[in-house]
Amino acid sequence: MPLDAICLSALTSELGEKLTGGRIDKVQQPERDMLLISLRSKGENLRLLISAGTGSARVHLTKASFENPAEPPMFCMLMRKHLVGARIASVSQPEGERMLCIELDSRDELGFETRKKLIAELIGRSSNLILVDAEGRITDCMRRMDFGGDALRRMLPGMIYRMPPAQTKPQILKTNPELRRALIASADRDKPVDKWLLDSFAGLSPLVCRELAYRSGGYEMLPELLDAFCESVNAGEMRPYMLLSDGKPVDFSFMKISQYGEAMDCEEQESFSALLDRFYSERDRLEQQRRRSHDLTKTVRTMRDRQQRKLAAQLEELRRADDREALRRRAELIKANLYRINRGDRSLECEDYYEPECPTVRIELDPLKTPQQNAAALFKEYSKMKAAQEHLTKLTAEGEKQLDYLNSVIELLESAESEKDVSDIRRELIATGFIKNRKNVKADKAKAQAPLRFVTDDGLEVLVGRSNIQNDELTTKLGRRTDYWLHTQKIHGSHVILRCEGVEPPERSIEQAAVIAAHYSQGRGGAKIPVDYTMLRFVKKPSGALPGKVIYTDYKTLNVQSDAELVNRLRKGK
Repeated sequence: MPLDAICLSALTSELGEKLTGGRIDKVQQPERDMLLISLRSKGENLRLLISAGTGSARVHLTKASFENPAEPPMFCMLMRKHLVGARIASVSQPEGERMLCIELDSRDELGFETRKKLIAELIGRSSNLILVDAEGRITDCMRRMDFGGDALRRMLPGMIYRMPPAQTKPQILKTNPELRRALIASADRDKPVDKWLLDSFAGLSPLVCRELAYRSGGYEMLPELLDAFCESVNAGEMRPYMLLSDGKPVDFSFMKISQYGEAMDCEEQESFSALLDRFYSERDRLEQQRRRSHDLTKTVRTMRDRQQRKLAAQLEELRRADDREALRRRAELIKANLYRINRGDRSLECEDYYEPECPTVRIELDPLKTPQQNAAALFKEYSKMKAAQEHLTKLTAEGEKQLDYLNSVIELLESAESEKDVSDIRRELIATGFIKNRKNVKADKAKAQAPLRFVTDDGLEVLVGRSNIQNDELTTKLGRRTDYWLHTQKIHGSHVILRCEGVEPPERSIEQAAVIAAHYSQGRGGAKIPVDYTMLRFVKKPSGALPGKVIYTDYKTLNVQSDAELVNRLRKGK
């Protein structure tokens, strides 16, 4: 994932063509480690994004929108002072380094022409953005480094800027074939090829090392492969490629990646800027979605855990209430033996005529009460426990329904594919009263999304609910009585409708719909997942049931294997 030196060289050439001669109009700092420069170049309005973030350091043109803080940071104010109005003279990359230098022609405070450099160091946790004046002194930097670090790399205003320490490994593009062959000949054959490449040469990312190792098949073919690789890169034959898994960005490179086979897609992009813009925009969107989903999931899990504890306590109380008959029997025995009891007695020994053998039992008494009062107290406690049992039976039944519902919501959140999916589930929880709408926030009246849509290889449409409310809509409104309804057996998952258009669907379509149902359930990833299916006319929603709860009859069961690749292939309207 890091922007390696070779990929950066292609990006630098691309940016040089676009930016050289451009005039900077605006500077913004939407995030602590990100600078956004708006400029006009060659008749175009462009925005250049420079990030020094750990794990996201990069430079590229962007079309993404960002929210700026109410008050610009001091670094942003200083950059505005020095950059706005400046013209870009050149864009370059120090040879073999993960650095990009933008030379700027501007005027100083007295109106004299001067040249400055904006240097982006894209080196992992040490990434930085530095503005250097004509004398090579640091005007300011995004991350200041004081005396706690290397004395040669102190990054403070007024200090002379020094390049990062040079790598001891040779730059692969600057090595000749003889040197490469000598290094390969002395390599430890027990060491994996990709690890050896990473340790032996500068300028290669782990992904590219793995790809070269995959293509070479071992050390024997490696010399010829590296010769062809270096020749191709030196000739500028680099193209922007993005790796995707299930449509989600995983990595990027300047060469086509084939090591993953059909497990991942490798798509060529329009440009290196477009590649990085799409990759990081999508990654940030997914991360934001993950955080939102995580926060809501955490809330629902807390409610679920609280409900579990509450239900366990109620069931224990209900178990104790089951002993109420013993209270009534003791009261009846006291009542039948009043003539044996005197006030002040602490116990009664009598025959238990409720048992066949009539054994002698001992009943504890309250010495401060009369015999009649002791019997009455036990009858009263019996009545209370009887009423409590009736009440607890209702409470536990309702509690089990709520617990089942919350577990289904957690499964839907774990299957959520977008922010809209999470928003739909949040609205459902607000509508059902499980969570409250935030204060000072207007009710979200956004239209709910359509169900997920798939088409089987026989051309039949399959619909999948994104939330429990949508599950109800599928089952009670959108589906027809002759459509097939599918759901994983005894585990939570989405409701699935197979549109049949009044005819018996082919077995292949039923099986593919069952695989989709398994994918959108708690059984996702399993090898043998039971999925029930029946005609929709045999599916009923009980009166007063929570969203997503139905009962069904006349069903059959298929055991299917989870298959994300098939599900992705059948997916429509992504």
